[in-house]
Amino acid sequence: MYPSIQQSVQDILNTDWNITNGTVVPKTEDIVLKNGGRLVDATYLYADLAGSSKLAKTVYKEVTAAVIRAYINTASRILRNYAGEIRSFDGDRVMAIFMGADKETRAVRAALAINWAVVEVLRPAMAKRWTSFESYYTINHGIGIDTGEALIVRGGVRDNNDLISVGEAPNQAAKLSEIRDAYPLTITKAVYEAMSNDVAFYDGKPFWTQSNVRNESGGLTTRFRSNTIWEI
Repeated sequence: MYPSIQQSVQDILNTDWNITNGTVVPKTEDIVLKNGGRLVDATYLYADLAGSSKLAKTVYKEVTAAVIRAYINTASRILRNYAGEIRSFDGDRVMAIFMGADKETRAVRAALAINWAVVEVLRPAMAKRWTSFESYYTINHGIGIDTGEALIVRGGVRDNNDLISVGEAPNQAAKLSEIRDAYPLTITKAVYEAMSNDVAFYDGKPFWTQSNVRNESGGLTTRFRSNTIWEI
């Protein structure tokens, strides 16, 4: 075992990369496993259900599974409706990649629609299905969106591998999805500046609130947050 692991590490570190520019979101088979990569300009959206671990300790496993499935299924349908390419599921979290001229606008529109579904569809449906459900759990979530250049590669071994996105945009989107409070939608300044006014204002009034947070370098990072719901 150990010699093969050592050799595989050497192969990965010493093999030249075969990186090409991409204009569409690649599928797994589009990228060769041996140091193949696709450089893309893309918008990343992570939608993350909140409190599922706590819920699993409170109710039957089947109830928790139903809640997670309902959220992931709903989010996935909405993401696909706005031409988001789903490329990752991680427990109670789903990730989609948007590409094209209006990628930021479509990603934000999808986030607003998912938030609508949580508030207006999932919560009432669960309260109806389990009459005492809201007394110990209210479904909530967090969505993070960032945009920029990313390198998409394949990670794993033959017959057991998947795509990995490397870059600031996927990293930030994932981190922002972990913010779950009264304003579940969080986007970066780059997304806000690139998206159209259609998803920033309603009747001339903004529905995104700017916040400045201290980053790891000690400087300030600008984010925009919202709790707006917008029916699909």
